[in-house]
Amino acid sequence: MTTILLARHGETDWNRDGRWQGHLDAPLNAVGLAQAAVLGAHVATLAVDALYSSDLARARQTAAAITAATGLTAVEDADLREVDVGVWAGCNREQARASDPAWYQRWLEGAVEGYRGGETYVQLQERSVRAFERVVAACQGQTAVIVCHGGNIRAIVSEIVGLGADQRWRVAGARNCSLTAIEQERGRLRLLTFNETGHLD
Repeated sequence: MTTILLARHGETDWNRDGRWQGHLDAPLNAVGLAQAAVLGAHVATLAVDALYSSDLARARQTAAAITAATGLTAVEDADLREVDVGVWAGCNREQARASDPAWYQRWLEGAVEGYRGGETYVQLQERSVRAFERVVAACQGQTAVIVCHGGNIRAIVSEIVGLGADQRWRVAGARNCSLTAIEQERGRLRLLTFNETGHLD
């Protein structure tokens, strides 16, 4: 049995304020650091064999808390970055709607075109799944944690349950420092749990 745990990074000020971060390197805030410490302590109880992380600061800081609790060294992978939000980096939804109402409406309706100057959701799903598959191949018979972002988790879960990028809205957003578990048994991948946050209570 191979188990992959997808962990979203801890809270940043931009998460708190509802601003898109994309590839910008917003660090964890005090709440996020505390969340990451609790996540690390929880992961230390799970007999995890390997640790992977996005190379963005908020994910690396979260992975560092897991390293401190487990001794595992994180392998960084740029394919695990959040979606590139292009010109909307640092903006909130109201600013995006005011700047480009037509685009904002299409985004709300689940269009895959993505962000001007950034990525499409198809590109995000392709690279997220590519990174996930590398971890699965490297960790056969083991348990691994991947620290990444809400966009990656939604993309990977969508792929596992047979949804295309245009149907990503059917998967709820993952909360900061939540865990989503995916198992591989007899070559088949299945979603085991989604968006667990009981360890944070």
